Amino acid sequence: MKRFCMVAAAGLLASCTAVKVATHTTERDPIHAPAGLYHLDAQHWSIVFDVDHLRYSRFVMRFDRATAELDFDPAAIERSHVHAVIEAASIDTNVPALDALVAGPDLLDAARYGDIRFDSTSLRRTGEATGEMTGNLTIRGSTQPVTLAVTFNGAAPNPLTRQQTMGFSATGSFSRAAFGLSAWFPAVGDDIRVEIQAEFDKPN
Repeated sequence: MKRFCMVAAAGLLASCTAVKVATHTTERDPIHAPAGLYHLDAQHWSIVFDVDHLRYSRFVMRFDRATAELDFDPAAIERSHVHAVIEAASIDTNVPALDALVAGPDLLDAARYGDIRFDSTSLRRTGEATGEMTGNLTIRGSTQPVTLAVTFNGAAPNPLTRQQTMGFSATGSFSRAAFGLSAWFPAVGDDIRVEIQAEFDKPN
């Protein structure tokens, strides 16, 4: 009987969780999201760069290791701040030999400059769920301003973890030559496009 009750309770809990997931909704206006310090969800993010390759295609690279913090103020969104650190050596082109070349001394020089950093300096709202975030991007020891178009995807307690969660998408571009990354030009283009997907969790 005790075993049956435990199995039944587990089944009921799973059923309730499934219902919460299936009926999950998010708040689409960031002014209604709770203030505080959020951390990048280690399992739900992506940072992707792409660049022209011989005018055949945009060659895609991603990074596999990164951390970020979001200090969010819904009462004055322009005062919100993001600090992100990407491990340069975690570059992933899906070709191991090319990973080593991109991380090597001709480009990222990850052995000497282990981190790629972004620190936001300004944020302005451009729509109900959109904005422009400008910040200082540091690659290979060189720092340049970069502007990202940001979309606020939603905020709500996560139905699985119960943590307050916010989701964002962002796009932008920058000149790699501005950071001293001029190797292989013009076979490899100068304009680097960036696409970011990120979920941020607020500790309970």
